[in-house]
Amino acid sequence: MMQEIYIIDDDDSSIVIFRELFKNDPEYKFTSVKTEQIDIALKNIPSLIVINEDAIDRNVVDLCRKIRKDEDNTITPVIVVSSIGDREHRLKILQESIEYFIKKPVDEQYLYHTVKNLNRLLATNRRISPLTGLPGNVQIHAELKKRIANNEVFCVLYLDLDNFKAYNDVYGFLKGDQIIEFTAEVIMKCIHDSGLEHTFIGHIGGDDFIAIVPGNTCEKLCQSMLAHFDYNVKKYFLEEDLQRGYIEVANRKGIIEQFPLTSLSIGVVVVDEGRFNNILEIGEVGAQVKHAAKSVMGSSYAVDRRK
Repeated sequence: MMQEIYIIDDDDSSIVIFRELFKNDPEYKFTSVKTEQIDIALKNIPSLIVINEDAIDRNVVDLCRKIRKDEDNTITPVIVVSSIGDREHRLKILQESIEYFIKKPVDEQYLYHTVKNLNRLLATNRRISPLTGLPGNVQIHAELKKRIANNEVFCVLYLDLDNFKAYNDVYGFLKGDQIIEFTAEVIMKCIHDSGLEHTFIGHIGGDDFIAIVPGNTCEKLCQSMLAHFDYNVKKYFLEEDLQRGYIEVANRKGIIEQFPLTSLSIGVVVVDEGRFNNILEIGEVGAQVKHAAKSVMGSSYAVDRRK
């Protein structure tokens, strides 16, 4: 994946240094940006921004503040390189949520590895759901593999929302995101309140979640999740929909269809020692048992205990 890095300076003094440093890293592309071009540059959402304070006429703190207030660049890493070593000056810059302040003269190898490590960290963070902050599929797979390799006994809970597409069609994607965040909060709260240790919660994607808990019994946990979800999900519906008990959606032919209010289904796979050889086998059984849970109207759970 190409890493586009913007070097902000007004005299092009830095771009040559960076291109030489990364001449053997073709995946890195460096672009020189003048301070008056910053608004245009930010629209492209670079992988990293480096500001050469000595080569700009603009106040660097104001510039950093502008970058951080830009909605699309709130998580874009920023490095400020400067010959001003005053402590108060450094602190003012770092208080704008800037990742690194590097004082000149700069050790080129230090600068090189700082850029590389920041991009590595950003790549790692991309594996985490930006909506819920929960680990994604890479970490989920690693966690399952680890527990199988250690011959642990545990339960895998596959959770997803029923009639979520209909909810999105009626209420819109922003409201849909809110109900996904709410679902994540329900899962985290109930697992935390259960007092269980050595647990794991992941966001597979969309309205699909996974929870891994130790032991071979989790009925009370599932019941708690469903009760908490059903009681609190009402706030995401209009009163008229709550009174009816369903929402109305026009299909592609313009015919109005009725869908039940959004509910939560949980399919549970009990992983006894030696039952599964790999995570694919767990996933296959998980799909079956979740289908069984979703076949029941309203929020429900189903547990697979086959040996």
